[in-house]
Amino acid sequence: MPHFEHQRHKTRSPSSESGELIVACAPMRSNINLSGIARTASASGINRLILTGHAKLIDKIARDGADELSVEVHRTLPPILKKFSDDGYRLVGLEQTTHSQDLNHFTFASRTVLVIGNERTGLTDEILEQLDDVIEIPVYGLPHSFNVSSATAMALYEYRRQQNPPA
Repeated sequence: MPHFEHQRHKTRSPSSESGELIVACAPMRSNINLSGIARTASASGINRLILTGHAKLIDKIARDGADELSVEVHRTLPPILKKFSDDGYRLVGLEQTTHSQDLNHFTFASRTVLVIGNERTGLTDEILEQLDDVIEIPVYGLPHSFNVSSATAMALYEYRRQQNPPA
């Protein structure tokens, strides 16, 4: 039987430099959720996080992610998304909508902006109209959706998995 030994603060996994994902968040109700997203984004090797509204990261929750990420705070999201679209990024919303694609069957473009909605209201119609794709995570029980920070973590992991296939 193998012997397992706990490793705290294991070094970073090697990653290819392929892929450029930016996470853009609509105004959130909870800075706790935003801070969790920042921590997960940093751990996933994401470099840039766009926040809107009165966003503030909580260092105790975001941990090193707050220092590792380039974090920008803007008043609203639509003008920023337009710039990314004009620069050739694929805009992908994480939301339950008509015609949204199952995350398990979606292929991320290398240059993607993952757009995250508000915890209660999701993404506005104005933002949905700007998106190239919308993905959702299948839910097999109640409640009918995942916490925004948890859902973002799943999408970030899937993006990284696709961009860094096993050798």
